[in-house]
This record gives sequence, structure tokens and C-alpha cells, in this order.
Amino acid sequence: MLFHNIALIQAVIVACTVGDSYAQSTSTFQWPNAQLSYADLQLYEGDLSIFTDGCPMRGDSSTIPAQWLRLAYHDMSTHSVDDGTGGLDSSIQYELDMPQNIGEGMALSLNDFLSIGIVGPILGLADVMAMGVVFAVVGCGGPIIPYRAGRIDASTAGPGSVPQPQEDLATQTEKFKQMGFNATEMIMLVACGHTLGGVRQVDFPLIVTDVEDAFQNFDTTPQAYDNTIVSQFLQNTTQDVLSIGPNVTTRSDFRIFSSDGNVTMQSLLDPDTYIQTCGALLERMIDTVPSDMTLTEAISEPFDYLISDPSTVINPTEGATLTMFWVDREGSFCPSTGCSVESSGTEEVSFTTLANIQGFTAERYMFNTTINTTTSISKFWFEINNSGSDPITVDNGGGGFVIDQDSLFLDMRRSQTIIGSFPEFLRLVVAVRGDATSTASMTIFNPKGNATAPPFIPVITVIDLVLDEANPPDGNVTTMGNATTVTGFVDFSATSGGTTYTLP
Repeated sequence: MLFHNIALIQAVIVACTVGDSYAQSTSTFQWPNAQLSYADLQLYEGDLSIFTDGCPMRGDSSTIPAQWLRLAYHDMSTHSVDDGTGGLDSSIQYELDMPQNIGEGMALSLNDFLSIGIVGPILGLADVMAMGVVFAVVGCGGPIIPYRAGRIDASTAGPGSVPQPQEDLATQTEKFKQMGFNATEMIMLVACGHTLGGVRQVDFPLIVTDVEDAFQNFDTTPQAYDNTIVSQFLQNTTQDVLSIGPNVTTRSDFRIFSSDGNVTMQSLLDPDTYIQTCGALLERMIDTVPSDMTLTEAISEPFDYLISDPSTVINPTEGATLTMFWVDREGSFCPSTGCSVESSGTEEVSFTTLANIQGFTAERYMFNTTINTTTSISKFWFEINNSGSDPITVDNGGGGFVIDQDSLFLDMRRSQTIIGSFPEFLRLVVAVRGDATSTASMTIFNPKGNATAPPFIPVITVIDLVLDEANPPDGNVTTMGNATTVTGFVDFSATSGGTTYTLP
């Protein structure tokens, strides 16, 4: 939120409908929750799906979704159920010199995730890799996989425990068991993964022996998440080089698929069963993490009543009238019912593939108002008035949306910002409740540092802010700024009157 003598409160209300009717959710989301808010934003309004919509090819070989799926699986494969270590923790970026991780797609995929600009202190690389699987699968027509955040990025390599094509069935079965998947689930997971992708000759010359054949897809529908890999195997029409390749030793798919007499593969011949099975197994795969990590609740559709600074996102019926209420900190400026302002306009929300295929459409409802800097604001809430029905109060579970501190805030009116998934600040200005003796600083999180190739080690820089000469202290508010271009994630800290405030 922004607070100044002529401050703007900008609240954005998203009117979200499913089909022809509004679906009321029983979301347990409580504001503020930066992790869930940011995850919801990237899942339903972010840019990550741009890479995977339509299951696009990367050059003339594999698809981007296939590469993202392989990266996540190889990263997860370090998990050990015996001691709870390993799992999807981004250790793969330290493991690219291992023979099982060969292939240009690994580094390219990691660069995809870093270049889009959403990896940061809220969602680390491992969290974004897991989200990449969600978009990879749905982008090729596969199931919607519920997403959880909370992974902690590893700082060292894990064990080289990825199953390799030349290993015998007993070894591969044991490796899957260590990951947490039994023999039947091993068959299913391989079938769910090998619906996309294939084998590159330059990386695996003992598998693809024809030097003129640069890349061999696993099945004849490489840009569709379907069970063709299953049906072609059972009908003996497969082109999967890991099933019928010239090198018998590396026919790992054949050994795995036929290990129970094709019983499991037969069960996957039904398309609906295949999609349902793969959705559940891939969800387990991306949720396989070290035992000392705790993931958030699952997100499978946009949250209702989602609030994020400086925007507010809730889901009323389309065409509703919306009013925002707030109360001041002193209990004197606003009446007991709260100060209020009605929505000043709307704009359409552009959703990602996840929301679109579920039938969600949305509009944002805008609010503009001024807050007195002396009395300020303590909390706010909303009322939705739908024609022909009782008003709905949106108050964060009864307590309102509480403003914990109003002594430090980013002044968006005076800052110059290029807004996107990865904001670029051309000029930053913060306001501090205090006089010219107050101090402020910003902490910049750069997820890539100066690295041009994996591993990518985050770099954290702290910069002191200086008094904003163009805007001298105004009453009890002092403005401070920095004109250096900043690209990355920024947190702020200020000390005024002996008290330190933070603004993430």
C-alpha cells in the first residue's frame, strides 16, 4: 500500500467466472502470504507458460516441455527414502557433468527459468522448475497438476542416482524404489515421461547409432501429451529407440514396460486412465523433496480473495458493484463503518493456459483514493454487491486486511518502474515516517549473479538510499531514493526514531 499526503490506494478486484456462472471457492488463503500470493500470480498471470503453450519445439529436435520435464525428473532422482535426502531441490545445476545428465537441454532449460525473471527469494529455482513441469504438461494438452511451493535450493550436487539405459531391470527398479516409486509406479512414470521427448544421437551414440539421424522421438506424437507411447508399444508399432533400438543393452523402456507381462501398460491404454494416472504421479514427482522441507497447500485454481500489495485480487460475480472500506489508526478520522470508495473502473485480466482451460475469465476493478498521512490506515476490507442477492463481505476471514506498519513504503508515483514478471526499476523512491535523520537501504537479490552458465549462484547486494532532493520532507514523511537502474528483487529497510522497519 502507498501512504502520502496525496497518496493513491490502488486496489484491483478480479471478477472471475467459470463458464456461465460464478464458482464460490472455500479458499483457506489468509493475507498476507507472500509465497502463496506470488505462486498464484505466476501460475495464473505470469509469463512462464509462454515457453510451453502449444508444446513448441526447441530448434529441430526436442520440445521445450520435454526438456523441462526431463530436467525436473533428473533433479528429483537424487531422493533417498532411506535417509530423506535429495529430491527436487535444483541440485541438478551442480550435476551437469554426470554422464546421465548429458544433453544441451539441461542448461538451456535452466537458463529458461532464470531468464524469465521469476526466480528469487520467494520462489527459488527448484520451485520454478516444479512450476515448469505444470506448464510443460498442460502446454502439450496433458492434465492439470496441482502446485505447491516451499522448496529450498541446494548448494551442492546430489548423488548420481538417475537410472541409465544400460542398467539392468533390477538396478533400475531399486533406484525407483529409493525415489519412492514401486515397480508398477516405475512403469507408469516412465510411460508418463516418455510421451514427450526422445534421444539425441550426439549425446547417446550407442543408442542412436545412425549418425544421419540427429534425434529420435519416443513416439509419433511428440507435441502431444497422450498415451501414444503406450498404444504403439502394445501394438508393436513403437519407434521408441529405448524399446527397439539396435543396442539390446540400452533397451531400458522395453525391460521396464514388459517387466510385469504388460499388465500395467494395458491398464494405461485407456486415455482417461493414462491422463489421471500421469497427473497424480507427476504431482508426486515434483513434490518429492528432502524430508526437512515443508511445502505449501496445493494450488489447483486461482485463489478467491487474493490480496497483494499494491493490488487486491478477489473473485466476485461479473458486473458486481464493489466498495472498499478502511479505518484509520487513531479511530477518529473515519466513521465506525469505515472510510469507503467505490470502484473507479475495470480492465480485463489476461490469464495463463492453466486458468483458460478451466474456463476462468476475469476483470479487474480499480480503486483510487487519498489517505491522510497523520491518521493513516490500520486495515481495509471489501463489499461486493450483486444484483438480486445479499452483499458479500470480503474481510480476510473476519479480521480485515491489516496493515502491520505504515512507517516505510515504496512511493510508486515517484518511482520509475518497468513492470513485468521481473520488474526493472529505473529510479526508486521510498517514504519513511520520520525526519531527515532517518536512514534507509535496499537489498537487491540477483538470482543469476554474473554467471552465464550453470551453476547460478544468487548475489545479494545492499545499497544505502539517499535523501530525495527533489522531494524534501513533507510533514512527518521523508523521501529517499536511488537513481541507479536495478534489475532484480528488492527489499527495503529503514530506521526511524530508533525503530527498524522492513518492506519485502
